[in-house]
Amino acid sequence: MNFLNFISNAYAMGPAPQGGAGGQGDPIMSLVASLLPLILIIVIFYFLLIRPQQKRAKQHRQMLDNIKRGDKVITVGGVYGVVESVNPNTVVVKIAENVKVKLSKQSIAALRPSTDED
Repeated sequence: MNFLNFISNAYAMGPAPQGGAGGQGDPIMSLVASLLPLILIIVIFYFLLIRPQQKRAKQHRQMLDNIKRGDKVITVGGVYGVVESVNPNTVVVKIAENVKVKLSKQSIAALRPSTDED
């Protein structure tokens, strides 16, 4: 049996042709093309996740700054109550007859409509 029949000729690869089609190209353009998907992902994350979260946080801060006596609130724990007094960092909330709780302002989750029943 002749093993030389299984061996084919191997040719060395020459340099790439120096034309417009097979040339190296601009290295800056290849860098931009490789970073474009990453930049696109960052922009999408900013507009879909980061910006709306910042907007909600700003609205919550404004709500806490404008809270006043008599406002009906819901705490983070889900307790409904009425604001009795407001201090710079704390709020006293009446949650039942003769039951008042002193809370951090940050623990107020939302304001209830004034038409909402107790």
